[in-house]
Amino acid sequence: MKKHLVILSAACGVGKTTIKNALRDMNLLSAYACLDSDEMGINWWDYVGTPHEADYTRDCLAVALARAGDRPLLFCACVAPPDFRKLYPSFPEINTVRHIGMTCSDEEVRRRLMARPPERMCGDEGFIRSQIEYNQWIREHPNEFAFSLDNTPYSIEETARIIANFILQEKQ
Repeated sequence: MKKHLVILSAACGVGKTTIKNALRDMNLLSAYACLDSDEMGINWWDYVGTPHEADYTRDCLAVALARAGDRPLLFCACVAPPDFRKLYPSFPEINTVRHIGMTCSDEEVRRRLMARPPERMCGDEGFIRSQIEYNQWIREHPNEFAFSLDNTPYSIEETARIIANFILQEKQ
């Protein structure tokens, strides 16, 4: 069975997991499997600096697709549409893909990453800078996405509703 895939792309600290959890808690996308790369049991740090660093997203998505079963999938990850297009041929079970780009202010990305516990390894200035750069890239390339949203002025619940409305309208 061919699958509909929505990828919520955002830098670390923008709120992918928070929004995914809100979508579940508010039951806004009940027909969808709402998963994020952090839930796949695959450690990004095992890939960083290795020859197979680029395989991380592919491996996470493969697990997510399997967990989704027959349901459409909302997959939350730090993956830009141009990078995903390189992976797309690896997944013949996907028939449609929509990318949502989500951003917040760079200051908020920094604040959120600095507030994470040390075991998440997000407080390094180089890592924070890379996430701010990715956040800026998303803002500067809205045409790469079917929908873009700066969640800075919105509550978690408002952001979840906006994203759910886009996904459900697109699916019709």
